[in-house]
Amino acid sequence: MNVIAAIVRFLVGGLFIFSGLIKINDPVGTAIKMEEYFEVFSSDFGSFFHIFVPYALPIAIFLCVLEVVLGLAIILNYRTSISFIVLIVLIFFFTFLTFYSAYFNKVTDCGCFGDAIKLTPWQSFYKDIILVVMSIFLFIFSTTQQSLKAQKTSDYVLLIFTALNIGLAVYAVKHLPYIDFRAYKIGNNIPANMQSSSELIYEYIMEKDGKEFKFETYPTDTTYKYKEMVLTNPEVLPKITDFAIWNDDGDYTEDMFVGKKLFLVIYDVSKTNKESFSEVVNLQTSLGDQVEVIALTASDAETFKLFQDETGFSSPFYYTDATVLKTITRSNPGLWLLDNGTVVGKWHYNDVPESSTVLGLVGL
Repeated sequence: MNVIAAIVRFLVGGLFIFSGLIKINDPVGTAIKMEEYFEVFSSDFGSFFHIFVPYALPIAIFLCVLEVVLGLAIILNYRTSISFIVLIVLIFFFTFLTFYSAYFNKVTDCGCFGDAIKLTPWQSFYKDIILVVMSIFLFIFSTTQQSLKAQKTSDYVLLIFTALNIGLAVYAVKHLPYIDFRAYKIGNNIPANMQSSSELIYEYIMEKDGKEFKFETYPTDTTYKYKEMVLTNPEVLPKITDFAIWNDDGDYTEDMFVGKKLFLVIYDVSKTNKESFSEVVNLQTSLGDQVEVIALTASDAETFKLFQDETGFSSPFYYTDATVLKTITRSNPGLWLLDNGTVVGKWHYNDVPESSTVLGLVGL
């Protein structure tokens, strides 16, 4: 039984470490997901959940670091009376979230593994059910304890590990994720990602005499009753389905894929970091007409024009959905460089590049 318990311990601990590190890579993304949950809960359970929205980022960092540290504690068999209780409480909490998301179709992506591995709400729930069973098994059958000397060593290891992961999370917030798993990352061609990679293949589910039948083409036999049409190769669907750029004169999405363009992404003017705009304006001036500088925002025209007057940023602006802008970059504002539709550069407002860097990336 001790061998089985050790295997389960490493599986559970390893999964927690992996899940936590994936989210530490992108704490802002986790915070955005937390805000979604708070909004849903404020609507369904009580408006007091709105209180937590401004604190979504520190809560996200705390949970990410807790996952990693708890995972290591489980593997080390560290203070099991405490570690296993925290583990079970956390697992039950996650299980409730994933069940609620799946059953009521509230949050379609729980963000369990950030943008690295996408799970449906039900897949996330089933994963958590397995973890509940494994955690209860550990709580009941894991009897191995650390010696006092090993426990003291683990104290220092976990303390160092906690500080390191907090540092990694804070750095990712102040810059950009270490690894970009999103469809708008450097190297990706946006127009290509907006197209299916292959022909979509559908399967027709029909019913006859109480039995279910599947057809590759719609049957001509009218005795079959249509039930549903299912996509059999969802992996070829476009990676980007909601990217659009427009202004009061119409849609300009396709125009933005022509030439060399540096986009200033500002999904919320009221929350943007205005201190960085002296550097942004200097960059805009230095680039001249060699690279077109354009702002993308989800704020209304009047608010954005007041913002332009305040900061001296004079480039034209267009509208884009706020969720899309948050997916493009975790920085508000952020810089996003495209060369004929291909992403060649991304920067946080703390890392505004020199004009020579931008020109070099677009071959000028």
